[in-house]
Amino acid sequence: MTTTKRKTLLLSLLLPLSVAAPQQSLAQSGDEMIEEIVTTGTRARERSVSDSMVPIDVISAEDFSNQGATDLSNLLRTVVPSYNVNAQPISDAATIVRPANLRGLAPDHTLVLVNGKRRHRAAVIYWLGNGVSDGAQGPDISAIPAIALKQVEVLRDGASAQYGSDAIAGVMNFILKDSSDGASIEAKYGEFQEGDGGAFSVMGNLGLPLGSNGFANLSFEYGESDPTDRSVQRDDAAAIIAAGNTAVANPAQVWGSPEIEDEIKLWGNFGIDLENNVQLYAHANYVSKTVTGGFYFRNPNNRSAVFGPSGDLNGSQLLIGDMLDAADGVLDGTAGCPVVTITDDVPDPTALATVFSDPNCFSFQEIFPGGFTPQFGGDLVDYSVVAGVRGETSGGWYWDASVSYGLNEVDFFISNTVNASLGPNTPTTFDPGLYEQEEFNVNLDASHALGDNANIGVGVEYRDESFKIGIGQLESYQIGPLADQGFSAASNGFPGFGDIAAGSWSRGNFAVYADIELQLTDGWMVDDDERQDLDQLPCERQLRSARQPEQRLPCTHAGPVECVQRIDRV
Repeated sequence: MTTTKRKTLLLSLLLPLSVAAPQQSLAQSGDEMIEEIVTTGTRARERSVSDSMVPIDVISAEDFSNQGATDLSNLLRTVVPSYNVNAQPISDAATIVRPANLRGLAPDHTLVLVNGKRRHRAAVIYWLGNGVSDGAQGPDISAIPAIALKQVEVLRDGASAQYGSDAIAGVMNFILKDSSDGASIEAKYGEFQEGDGGAFSVMGNLGLPLGSNGFANLSFEYGESDPTDRSVQRDDAAAIIAAGNTAVANPAQVWGSPEIEDEIKLWGNFGIDLENNVQLYAHANYVSKTVTGGFYFRNPNNRSAVFGPSGDLNGSQLLIGDMLDAADGVLDGTAGCPVVTITDDVPDPTALATVFSDPNCFSFQEIFPGGFTPQFGGDLVDYSVVAGVRGETSGGWYWDASVSYGLNEVDFFISNTVNASLGPNTPTTFDPGLYEQEEFNVNLDASHALGDNANIGVGVEYRDESFKIGIGQLESYQIGPLADQGFSAASNGFPGFGDIAAGSWSRGNFAVYADIELQLTDGWMVDDDERQDLDQLPCERQLRSARQPEQRLPCTHAGPVECVQRIDRV
């Protein structure tokens, strides 16, 4: 195993501002010590960590600023037990939005909150990446800049009874800074000892007053990261080079972190106090970046259905296309193309020269004599806005009403590849289409303390979710004229989304809950939570309209497990 160290330079400029004490420190008054206060894991008023019924980690802003990394997922991995995220080389769309696992469970088994409000999910559905993440669809934590955070509360225990089924692994509550004055700027640069992976970021935070009783706290981050490579030359590529093919790249296949370009993160947190214990609040964000990674090497002698016949893994001969047969659709060998055999990794030079000189015969060695490695990535855009009002009645009821909207879109691209069935007319760069996740929430929560030892809470929420698959360019999914001769169709490595796959699907969910907490003794507390989903609107309409099996596909693409189960029972 190769050990690689990263050297990081941090530059921080703190302008005059009011600085809060680190969250992990304890304020002292005489011999009395006051612990940090958390809001996660309870619908009662804030309580100290030691009074919480479940383990809660409180991560302060200082814990992030003292690290050299900039990606929030990596920063959390360092300080939160049981939280894991890593680089995803050659992992399809998981390279763009990396899967993060808490307590070894899938990304969508952890509820992610920002200021106590549900964070929308990313558009990527993982099919590669850590195994346990396959089929999951979780929020993109890396979209949050660390400089915007006041603290993070991580509940590392099952909380599905209180928060719903997406809190099986726990809850992560990201609390944004709410200072109305001061500013800070940080700059970081680092690279690995191997000389690759150079990364830089510039980030800042600014607190402004909003009227006489409010605040506007603004944060930004801009950065880029070069790719890394920890691969050695593949044995098959080395053998081809040794046989005299100088067109093979070295290394032919890269294994490492992807390239990240133009990563922009803009966040704002707002609040204003009104009369009668009422507060207006909101937070919003805009994030964009371009991520580019790689796929596996396509061997120029034996890549099935591109360079070699399907199933010929030994590379005994090249796959030659008859362009006259492709034109008339009759497979009778009209062009009389020669058989090009391969001996000791070298195609028959005479037969191959005949193919190259005959416009009616074709081999992909004419376009990629050294094989090719597709470059895959996506342009990510993420934005959201949350707004609400909360307060307390004269009777002691604390209430909170909010509305939120979030969208995450990944527009894929792939280059340095082919649609083999199109032969010499294939592009080498494709737009395969996009994924888009859109969520809209409206909720109302209320709680009331019944003395010192009991609290009740009730709430109602409506959530509308939609998932979209955007159609790709025609060549990315087209079945070309050489398909009948054994050449593969669609963009090699990541087929584009065609008419069959593209579309938009949505569901609506209306739910209510009731919760009661009882402090029986100093060492015993009981929390009982009842919730009920009252309607899965689009799924019910789908069941009433038709029963054809193909109508189950849109629901499963959007990821609603409950919807799939309902249809299976019909």
